[in-house]
Amino acid sequence: MSVALRNAQRAVLVRRAPLRRAVCVLRAALGASRFDVGLVCAGNGLMRRLNGTYRQRPEPTDVLSFPFHQVAAGELPRPRCRDEYNLGDIFLGVEYIHHQCRASGEDFDSVLAVTAAHGLCHLLGYQHNTKPEWQQMYQKEVEILEELNRLTGASLRPLTAGLF
Repeated sequence: MSVALRNAQRAVLVRRAPLRRAVCVLRAALGASRFDVGLVCAGNGLMRRLNGTYRQRPEPTDVLSFPFHQVAAGELPRPRCRDEYNLGDIFLGVEYIHHQCRASGEDFDSVLAVTAAHGLCHLLGYQHNTKPEWQQMYQKEVEILEELNRLTGASLRPLTAGLF
């Protein structure tokens, strides 16, 4: 199925092809290749509005995920018809991420891929509100990033290493 990628901002240059390829590999590593996913590259204004509306935190952030299905962590959705083969939408705060990368010296494209992996895990029910949830999600991120690393020669790791 497809990865629909939309760049809804102009502040940061986004290399769409490598990001789309990374999301396709990550989605396959999650066993969810049959499902569509929407990916929106957003600026700080849109991320601030979405974060304020849905998380009551009116500030920009790196990623927000909006799942189409509600599933337990590690379960795939069970669609009843073709229109339900959809994981949901991931909003990447590319302006926020770019600023963080400039401050830390990290590679922007790499951090985008890792952040997309985090968003995909959220679409499949993974959370990080408690230590056990975080450990489960972190382990899944490591697993799917290792597959991306194997195919690309990168050495990407989850961003949430020190959360708990």
